[in-house]
Amino acid sequence: MKNINLIMSGVGGQGTILASDIIAEVAIAAGYDTKKTDTLGMAQRGGSVVSHIRAGGKVYSPMIKDGQADIMLGFEKLEAMRWAQFLNEKSIVIVNNYKIPPATVNTGKATYPADEEIIGILKGKTSHVILVNGTEQAISLGDIRVLNIFLLGCASFLLPFEVQVWMDVIHKRLPAKIVPINVSAFSKGREEIQNGSF
Repeated sequence: MKNINLIMSGVGGQGTILASDIIAEVAIAAGYDTKKTDTLGMAQRGGSVVSHIRAGGKVYSPMIKDGQADIMLGFEKLEAMRWAQFLNEKSIVIVNNYKIPPATVNTGKATYPADEEIIGILKGKTSHVILVNGTEQAISLGDIRVLNIFLLGCASFLLPFEVQVWMDVIHKRLPAKIVPINVSAFSKGREEIQNGSF
């Protein structure tokens, strides 16, 4: 059973923590020893959120070392760039092509980097960078809040867990009335990666 190291980064309010909880529960249900930890920086006010998830035959620590991430799931472009030190040449990065300027940008104390700079830094670590229009896809489904499950669908295509296990956990974790739209978002995410270069 190969170890899996996954980093998720986003902004408070995007559902990053729920998404990381779901991945951890899926890994546990699939028989993996799993550890996870979350760091929230003023998350309720749109601050930075990062989750480390590690799964394998035996995992002793939830923390991923620099250069050790197999997959990064970036809910927001700048947040993906912020944690680029965890990547290596084999890492796969899935980035939501969406911008949420932090408070320092909104107050004029900083500028939001150009796309070329963000993608350049990520591609300086790995050539496997996939931009997805997750926010647009979520809106097209009728609710921007399904972005996190769309991105889980993207990641699921790269992870060794059966789709049925994902479905079981999604049904367990989410209120019944929002399960159908989230299942649609998950399926759309899988299709996004399946139809791409991976």
